[in-house]
Amino acid sequence: MEPGKKIYFLSDFHLGVPDAESSLAREKRICAFLDEASKDAAEILLLGDLFDFWFEWRKAVPRGHVRLLGKLAELSDRGIPVHLWIGNHDMWIFDYIPDEVGLQLHREPLERTWNGRRFLIGHGDGLGPGDHGYKFIKRVFRNPVCQWLFARLHPNFAIAMAEFWSGRSRKKNYENDRKYLGLDNEWLVQYCRERLQDTHYDHLVFGHRHLPLDLEVAPGARYVNLGDWITWYTYAVFDGSEMKLMQRQGDGPLSEDHRISGAPPFTS
Repeated sequence: MEPGKKIYFLSDFHLGVPDAESSLAREKRICAFLDEASKDAAEILLLGDLFDFWFEWRKAVPRGHVRLLGKLAELSDRGIPVHLWIGNHDMWIFDYIPDEVGLQLHREPLERTWNGRRFLIGHGDGLGPGDHGYKFIKRVFRNPVCQWLFARLHPNFAIAMAEFWSGRSRKKNYENDRKYLGLDNEWLVQYCRERLQDTHYDHLVFGHRHLPLDLEVAPGARYVNLGDWITWYTYAVFDGSEMKLMQRQGDGPLSEDHRISGAPPFTS
């Protein structure tokens, strides 16, 4: 990494919910953050669920989110690498966003190394023990035949149906998303510990959980969950020597944001 440059990690914007007005306000806040981060960003890593629903038909994509897509295209055009890991709400991103916006797309956890520090990075859905129902649904949703069949539906009907089921899932899991379950019961912690048996990582960074966490899961290895931009407005930044989990305070300088660590309740 160049001196003075940083790697930024963000996840789980879920644009489109709970309503158009609040989603738009959140989108503008995210774009303001990206503007500020671009001043010293070596790379920007987006760990999935940018949208609460996304599907690409051959000649159509869901309406909206133009501010975020335009901002990401601008950053890419300026030469800032922007990476996107597919989440469970936007797993049907195919070639539109890479081709039109310039993002580098990833579908599985990926290893990266900066300044000798090894990272494992992914969205986090379907990893670790348990959640067998979702793991089955994920295989169905990723099946090319099922994707082809869904694409045969008219977008008006398909998006309305997807938003209905997404809303039911969100209401069901909202309270659980806010509860810290302890080291031995967090599925991603268990996944991290399993991966660390074979390879040492300094940082294992995921989204999906919607709860910001910065936990030591083995000697010298930290699991960082990025939280979300619905409730927490949290992100992580690596400056070449230190990884920090931060909570956004507003649209001012990033230096004004608060650092958080450990498990809830958080302290600044």
